[in-house]
Amino acid sequence: MNLNSMEEIVSLSRREGKKFWEVVLETDMENREVSRYESMEKMAQTWHAMLEASQVYTGERRSTSGLVGGQGKLMYDYAATGECIGGEFLGQVIGEALAMGESNACMRRIVAAPTAGACGVMPAVLIPLYWRENIPEEKMLEAMYVASGIGAVIAYRACISGAAGGCQAEIGSASAMAAGALVFLKGGNKDQMCHAVAMALKNLLGLACDPVAGLVEVPCVKRNVIGAVNAIAAADMALAGIESRIPVDEVIDAMGEVGRRLPVELRETALGGLAATPTGKAVKKRLMGGKKKRTLTIKDTRWKLEKPEASTEGGSAVEEPAEAPVT
Repeated sequence: MNLNSMEEIVSLSRREGKKFWEVVLETDMENREVSRYESMEKMAQTWHAMLEASQVYTGERRSTSGLVGGQGKLMYDYAATGECIGGEFLGQVIGEALAMGESNACMRRIVAAPTAGACGVMPAVLIPLYWRENIPEEKMLEAMYVASGIGAVIAYRACISGAAGGCQAEIGSASAMAAGALVFLKGGNKDQMCHAVAMALKNLLGLACDPVAGLVEVPCVKRNVIGAVNAIAAADMALAGIESRIPVDEVIDAMGEVGRRLPVELRETALGGLAATPTGKAVKKRLMGGKKKRTLTIKDTRWKLEKPEASTEGGSAVEEPAEAPVT
């Protein structure tokens, strides 16, 4: 069985009297040919890795570029003062998202959920809630299955790659996964989970992927914050009874279509958006140092590397990103 649509998972769970997460679990068992225990053990390892990544963060490390590092600690310290506009819990969520994004940039172990560039969203909403409400670990694993099922559907119907669909496909997917998991943890029903997923994804529709100097640091780390906060807002709206006027599977399909229509400059190539600002270009130049430059010709949205003296007829010549983007 494949997780082809949210409607399919919900329909199957109702027809067979199973929880949403149980359908996802059994699909994993079938596809990977593992036992229930083996599937649960794998998910437990993932959850523990997420917790460990949070617990070992100190804020002392800086990325090689020097662009990020220590921001999570600054937010944690600010939240502890009681002055945080959104309250201490939201401050912790923001701090967790920053810390996890920094950890990825500083080459620390993280959980790609669904990608490394969006690794801060799910832990940002799940871990603070886990500690604040003393949620049993078994319940957290069930929430992880819920999120996994949502991510699988998005990956099947659209995409989760920034290079394929822009940042809406990475941060947007992570936000949708987190929103659905939050609704589940707060006792919401399957319909509310679907509405939360739809609203979270709609709110970030069209988000560009424009990493400065081709690094998953600026603006990627801070976008994890907006993905986490967006997930909380979408979950709360769904739990309040607010519905998405567009069905969740149609929203996912729309995200895929928008991603396909995004120009190549806004899909992780570091050729547009913030990466193409004067400051973004200056950062790239500084990081490149004396590295030899190559010329990239864009023609019909396809990439073709040519020698600097080669003709660029039919396309515009631009500098190639200093480093290949990482997802």
